[in-house]
Amino acid sequence: MALFATIFFILTLSACSGISVNRQASKVDNWTHIKDRGYVVVGVDDTFVPMDFQQKNGKLIGYDVDLANAVFKLYGIKVSFQTIDVIWNGFSKTPAREARVNFSKTYLDTTQVIVALKKNHINSINDMQNKALGAQSGSSGYNDIMDYPKVLANRIKDHYPILYDSFTNAFIDLNAGRIDGLLIDSSYANYYISRQKHPERFTEIDSSFPKEQFGVGMRKSDITLQRKINHGLDILAKNGTLDRINHKWFADKAQSPLLKK
Repeated sequence: MALFATIFFILTLSACSGISVNRQASKVDNWTHIKDRGYVVVGVDDTFVPMDFQQKNGKLIGYDVDLANAVFKLYGIKVSFQTIDVIWNGFSKTPAREARVNFSKTYLDTTQVIVALKKNHINSINDMQNKALGAQSGSSGYNDIMDYPKVLANRIKDHYPILYDSFTNAFIDLNAGRIDGLLIDSSYANYYISRQKHPERFTEIDSSFPKEQFGVGMRKSDITLQRKINHGLDILAKNGTLDRINHKWFADKAQSPLLKK
């Protein structure tokens, strides 16, 4: 998840009730309020392809958009994507975040991979020696590069990645040869590669960074909301909806622990 969205979430979720600022909202269980008003407010980064992003006509679409709508539809609640009752935006679980917010069950597992053109003959992280590596600014991948320098930072050119504001721009440079590899979440890699003009020209390499877990973040006080979202995810896992949403956005590449037997 992009850094600005993480900061935005930490600073605002504890202070927001619906779209108005209300410090009391962080101290009470808001499920009844959300149910009574008929909608839940979900905070998003609307450039976060393929989780939440805008089409040319301005419509918000994405994996997390579909999943959030499907969960709250079970309770007759509409979803308003703005600021915020919950963050449903490829939000990775970390100890620091778990100390500040409640998380739902993990609905998607992902790992960091290096995407490269096959013609560059990059088949392992060892092949990134003195090579230019791209990463998204503030992303989990960027944090991994800085937190585990022995894995990649000590190998790559200048010992620091070339940073991009979006993976779209990073793929443009990858195709143009301005970078040799791109560090990206495995789920997003599959999405972006499948939409390249020649997807067969790309390869994915395991980065050896720790696995990430995506969950829905909410206020510490929102115990009922957490329970309802978890229950909704369980229902979607059992009735096939989660599998359909996974396949829609990631084909057979999605790894959802809720679907594991």
